[in-house]
Parts: sequence; C-alpha cells; structure tokens
Amino acid sequence: MDDLQMHARVRRRLLAASAGALALAVTLGGVAFAPAAYAADDAAAQLRRFVEQVRAATGTFTQSTQTSRGQPGASQSGTFAFQRPGKFRWAVQKPYEQLVLSDGAKLYQYDPDLAQVSVRTVDKAIGNAPAQVLFGEGSLDESFDTQRLPAKENLQWLRATPRTGDAGFTHMDLGFDGGLPVRIDILDAFGQTTRIEFTTIVPNPSVPASEFRFVAPKGVDVVNME
Repeated sequence: MDDLQMHARVRRRLLAASAGALALAVTLGGVAFAPAAYAADDAAAQLRRFVEQVRAATGTFTQSTQTSRGQPGASQSGTFAFQRPGKFRWAVQKPYEQLVLSDGAKLYQYDPDLAQVSVRTVDKAIGNAPAQVLFGEGSLDESFDTQRLPAKENLQWLRATPRTGDAGFTHMDLGFDGGLPVRIDILDAFGQTTRIEFTTIVPNPSVPASEFRFVAPKGVDVVNME
C-alpha cells in the first residue's frame, strides 16, 4: 500500500466517524434557544431541549483519533453546518481539504487530492440507527439506549449506544455545557476513539440551500457506491 492509498484509508475512517457524529448531531434539532437557561440540567435534559429547539446550526470543529493503546492518530479541523431533516456539511480545512455533504438523500465524500467523490444513499452510508434519527423517522429513544455519565472536565455527559449493530460505532459519549454539545467521543469496534470538539456553535442560523448542494468539479471521478 503506497502513501497515497494509506492517507486515503485514514481519511475514509475519519470521514466515517464524522458522518456518524453528524448523524446524531443533526438530531439536535424551533425558534428560540437560550443556552444559559439549561446550564444546570444534566446532559440528557440538555440534549432533549436542544432536540426540541434547534433546527439548524453552524460552527467549527477539531477532530482527533486515539488508538486502542492510547497512541495519538490523525487530526483535522474545519467547519460544519446542519439542517433538519438530514442535511449537513462537514468541511475539513486542515491538514488537507475534504468534504462530507448530505443533501438529505445522497451523501457525498469528496477528496480533492484524489480528485474523487463517492456517492451513497444517506441511510446506507451512516447506518440504520443514526439514519432513523437523521431523517426524523424515529425518536432518540427508539434508536439509542442512553445512559447518564458522571460529570467531568466541567461538562455534563451522556452515552448513546445504538440499538442495532450496523451503526458503525460502539457508542458515543456526548459532553454538554450551557445547553450546547461541545464534545463527542466515538468508540469504534476496533477500540479506536475519535474525539470531536465543537466551537463557535450558532443555533438556528439562516443557512443557504447552496450549503447542502454538491456539484462535482470538472475532471473529478464520481464513484457510485450503491
């Protein structure tokens, strides 16, 4: 396996983790939202209030991985946006550009360095349990078992475990502060942990429709993964 293939494999793993996180983040899904009012609530209450009151959000993120032995892996940073039902944009800016975008029906994974975009239906790309929540077809409780965790690092924590085995991850731990999700730790079947930290979150902004529309640039190879 050459360096380009290795880098592509690492990117796919990170993108898959990103898609899984966003599948749950999109459920954090109107009009008014007052984070300070919920600062004293536990994570489950903060999540449910966020689900009820936030239909869209934008912000920035950093993402890093850690092996099962605790060794640091790849890291990246960029911007994100989501809008219910089922639309999101996850744009990696550093150390290299990548894009994961869902228009609500199709999910596009675009790698400019490889000049390639893969296209899947959203439910097949993310997994049945997250997809149910992503599309609003089921409640959080129908798709996940939730468990309150002890507070740590000044955050209130909740663990969400998929009720089905095809979600692509073992569980997610969500950290809340002041009514906003600020961190997600995702454990996969190989014991690797992906940590995503959200900053500058803006609830319920006006997001243009173009943010969730993908047109393959000229010369890019489009791979249909159906």
